[in-house]
Amino acid sequence: MQEVKPNTDPTYQEREYKGMDKFFIQFLHDKKDLPFIYLTLKVTFIMIPAAVLLYLPIVNNIPWLWWALSVFYFYLNTFAYKGPFGLMLHCTSHRTWFKKKYGIFNHYLPWVVGLFFGQTPRTYYSHHIWMHHPENNLMDDESTTMKYRRNTFKEFMKYFLDFLFIGMIRLVGYFSKRNKAKLIINCVTGETLFVLLCVGLSFVNFQATFMVFILSFLVSRFVMMLGNWTQHAFVDEKDPGNAYKNSVTCINVKYNHKCWNDGYHISHHVRPGMHWTQHPVFFQEHLDEFVKNKAIVFQGIGFLEIFWFLMWQKYDKLAYYGVNINGDTFKSDEEFIHLIKERTHWKLKKNVENPIRYAFSS
Repeated sequence: MQEVKPNTDPTYQEREYKGMDKFFIQFLHDKKDLPFIYLTLKVTFIMIPAAVLLYLPIVNNIPWLWWALSVFYFYLNTFAYKGPFGLMLHCTSHRTWFKKKYGIFNHYLPWVVGLFFGQTPRTYYSHHIWMHHPENNLMDDESTTMKYRRNTFKEFMKYFLDFLFIGMIRLVGYFSKRNKAKLIINCVTGETLFVLLCVGLSFVNFQATFMVFILSFLVSRFVMMLGNWTQHAFVDEKDPGNAYKNSVTCINVKYNHKCWNDGYHISHHVRPGMHWTQHPVFFQEHLDEFVKNKAIVFQGIGFLEIFWFLMWQKYDKLAYYGVNINGDTFKSDEEFIHLIKERTHWKLKKNVENPIRYAFSS
């Protein structure tokens, strides 16, 4: 296991803004979100034009050019921008991006850019803000990981396919029970409009529509479920609602620079509205809480690596990257491995005597 190294994850440093920076800041609710502007401009003027070109006859009439452009678009969409965009959408769902008088620009990400990443308008916001966080991965959370054995790919695929095919039905049912009519409209409208867009454009050019929208949709939902699975893979059976014991944190990793400190999932559930630049500071200021709760913290790897090691049950690798805060959270690698095995090997069942509390069985 490792000791906590000096922080290398992005935090906000006050500075003087000039030129374009100063121009854009006047529109923003929080100047610390300025990097989102430049990411959005890159996607708008590099990736989206590539998508449009795939529909044009001049490109379609040259097969090798169409396939070359398709590979380029897939690279941009999947590897260059999908993670940063998805977590930018996440951050701007929790915290308003543009000031109220420029509020119309807040719709650009979910209603325009998000379509190219397979994000159906407003459904992510409804699911994440109004369902996932209030339920905190417990049994009423429609995307809970607790019903599954979280160290096998077979169980993950059950989880993913359930979300892919009936996840939206479950979400609408969740909001229906709670009389959240507006959120139901958001979900149904967003999903329906996206499907109609794909159907309509398929009559224009199915090949391009599959590459630009349908494939992006499938990859996005897979990646989102992979992320949520890993973020909530280690759940304490005795205290599943405790964010320090049902989530994971990744520190000092390149992923945090690319995806706006998304590795700090424990603090995100402790304070969902915390700005993305504040998470490393929160971590340092609350080390005692992490120690007291034997929180699962990794250093130098992100969620994708954790998922890979977990699916192959490489517990020694997980222990190598695990963090032993203050040197006394865990007595040995073996204790850490025992804990993460325990937190992934349990299946949750409702306690018949008390439906509010839950018990685990192996």
